[in-house]
Amino acid sequence: MTTINPAQLREGQLTYLVAEDLKMAASLLYQAYHDDALLMAIFQAEKPDYEKRLRAAIREELMAFWEAQQPMLGVFDGDSLIGVVCLTQPGKSFGPGKYWHWRLKMLLTAGYVSTMQLLEKERLIQEAVGGDDYHMLAFIAVSPRYQQQGWGDLLVRAAQAALDEEPQSRGLAVYVTQPQHLKLFEQNGYELVQELDVGDVHGKLLFQSRAQANEVNRAV
Repeated sequence: MTTINPAQLREGQLTYLVAEDLKMAASLLYQAYHDDALLMAIFQAEKPDYEKRLRAAIREELMAFWEAQQPMLGVFDGDSLIGVVCLTQPGKSFGPGKYWHWRLKMLLTAGYVSTMQLLEKERLIQEAVGGDDYHMLAFIAVSPRYQQQGWGDLLVRAAQAALDEEPQSRGLAVYVTQPQHLKLFEQNGYELVQELDVGDVHGKLLFQSRAQANEVNRAV
């Protein structure tokens, strides 16, 4: 497990999530991603059980992160979780080689079509970036009440700090489908790899190399 140096972060009570935090994290991510175009397409938002399957999928993703000891960081205001960021570390935890028990659980909760589309999304991203020796920013969300206050920037910098602790990782990748979120990553040194369509959803695949992350940290 990586550690975060507080000197690398702006003000805020930021910590690794523990098992007791996962329920709050799942609720926050559900709110943030309920209207996400990509997840609406993958989990077929037109079907009456969309919300149930989305909740289940997010819950299974977080459990998979926890079991694989992938970095999950949260920002707290007192006892309230107001922001969360989840990363996959370099290796087989992202992409077509994803652990078999995740596939089984996701098949049972989300269904075959949605599970295969999730894996296809990861395959396309991995193919575009090349290899698996990088971190993938899988989830990032801030509670609606706390948005536009700099917490998203804090979470992005927390991901950069996690990168510093893993010399085998060459950078951070993120797939963005909402245009209003691009500025957050671009101002933190992420650059366009390519525009990428997953099914009918258009997005941009961004990457921040280790050198770019170091440059951003020096500028703070």
